[in-house]
Amino acid sequence: MTFTESISTCFKKYATFDGVAQRSEYWWFALFCVLGSLGVSLVSETLGAIFSLATLLPSLAAGARRLHDTDRSAWWLLVMLVPFVGWIVLFVLLAQESKASRYGAQVVPL
Repeated sequence: MTFTESISTCFKKYATFDGVAQRSEYWWFALFCVLGSLGVSLVSETLGAIFSLATLLPSLAAGARRLHDTDRSAWWLLVMLVPFVGWIVLFVLLAQESKASRYGAQVVPL
């Protein structure tokens, strides 16, 4: 999945927490969110905050679908609330390879 396809898919599935998302879909969208937030924040902190809020729900949905692709519940997103190690654990879980899961068909990369 390309960068633009990933962004398009994540915004089309804005609040879709079911199904699966392949690694490229999630990581391209995460890169878009980080770079977009940094870029817009350079212009205006207020616009940066608005951009971050606008991409919060699709980011959570993409993360949930990515965890489903690794056969984990979306509840694992809550691990990011654990100080210091939570983000590291979540990063490792999101980076793992796809598995056959109970959440939907495994997405085969092209």
